[in-house]
Amino acid sequence: MAVQWDLYNPEDFYDELFSAKGQPRQSAAALIKWMQGLRPDELQQHRETAQIALLKLGVTFSVYSDNQGIERVFPFDIIPRIISAQEWQTLEGGLKQRIQALNLFLNDMYGEQRILNDGKIPHEVVFSATGFLKPCIGLKPPSDVWCHITGTDLVRDREGQWYVLEDNLRVPSGISYVLENRRVMKSTFPAIFQTLAIQPVDDYPSHLLETLLNLAPPQLPDPTVVVLTPGIYNSAYFEHSFLAQQMGVELVEGRDLVVVDGYLQMRTTQGLRRVDVVYRRVDDDFLDPHVFRPDSLLGVPGLMEVYRQGRVALANAPGTGVADDKVVYAYVPEMIRYYLGEEPILSNVPTYLCWQEKDRNHVLNNLEKLVVKAANESGGYGMLVGSSSTEVERAEFAERIKANPRNYIAQPILCLSRVPTLIDHQVEGRHVDLRPYILHRGDDIYVHPGGLTRVALRKGSLVVNSSQGGGSKDTWVLNHFHE
Repeated sequence: MAVQWDLYNPEDFYDELFSAKGQPRQSAAALIKWMQGLRPDELQQHRETAQIALLKLGVTFSVYSDNQGIERVFPFDIIPRIISAQEWQTLEGGLKQRIQALNLFLNDMYGEQRILNDGKIPHEVVFSATGFLKPCIGLKPPSDVWCHITGTDLVRDREGQWYVLEDNLRVPSGISYVLENRRVMKSTFPAIFQTLAIQPVDDYPSHLLETLLNLAPPQLPDPTVVVLTPGIYNSAYFEHSFLAQQMGVELVEGRDLVVVDGYLQMRTTQGLRRVDVVYRRVDDDFLDPHVFRPDSLLGVPGLMEVYRQGRVALANAPGTGVADDKVVYAYVPEMIRYYLGEEPILSNVPTYLCWQEKDRNHVLNNLEKLVVKAANESGGYGMLVGSSSTEVERAEFAERIKANPRNYIAQPILCLSRVPTLIDHQVEGRHVDLRPYILHRGDDIYVHPGGLTRVALRKGSLVVNSSQGGGSKDTWVLNHFHE
């Protein structure tokens, strides 16, 4: 059964590949023409081949609430998403601006707190954030960089306007899917990669390693970098092991590390070996039981003292979570104006802060029209999508908001852009978001081309998270500019 592209209808959504029924966008024309030339059922066969390849590569994630076993292959759709060179140039500039401001904010929060004292952000917003960690006050990370690796979630609305949905500065995940999706696409469709000028993505591990090595004290001839994982039961363990392997560095757990003679050391078969840089995929709370949670078995006792003395570097720096609190997010445009003296290139989604009485009343009176989110939840948890909720769910959320208004924000339900997606042998539109990855090296900020496109595979669903039934697509950033 052939895929009938001429029947595909973007309807009244912004479609990433089609401007109207039967009219591919200029950036997607070559791809659509090529896909129309495939034999009947060839696209479906390619998708099955790709899914088997990802299974063999071990590209999995874990779902803790699933009775079918915790390991799942991340569903992959074979029809890519395309971003033109012009669009990417704007996104890249906006992301660099945003990360620069967020980093200055973090440096300020754990230092002089000028933005608070100047009244641009209320003190209580920051001090009540669970990600604001008092033990980090006065810390001085190398080159004053706090957020070395960021994954920022972007969406487009019905008009095609880009918005920042949220910033992920603690331990952002997903880059391994970007790299493996591309590897599978190139082996499945080698011809199209020779036809189109698509920016490569496979050099991310070398960029990441360069970013990490940059953190080591300059006098060290051969610094040791490790990736610190919570272990095999973590939902992103595949990614931790993948990145360690790709960078050629050790993957370690807290029990493999120990503080001896004032330095962080790794246990090896040849004895202890000094560690200089830790790419930590462990949450702040679990890093050091002497400073944060005393019951943590995932971190290293004494690690923060070694860090404070500048004898080991951590990426990301502890304390960055205050900047991805969803209430603090509402003030990022203000940070850009305050620290950089510029207008934001990328807009936030309009946001209601439930701790403010006027906003809270509006939210409580309009729950069916809004998305309500908890300030520190991720993965699609702790969220109410008003338009698809029941009266009982809305009543329950209203009580949660009243009981703890600081913990909730609300945003209008954006009509997310769509991309053609292969569903049961036919092409149907499905909603997507985008998570580009940004590396901050102090002297420059690098934005990796493309990022993780997550797709809501359930018809009409706006929730793209893998834990909520979403999948992913390869994201192609084109190299050349259209006239």
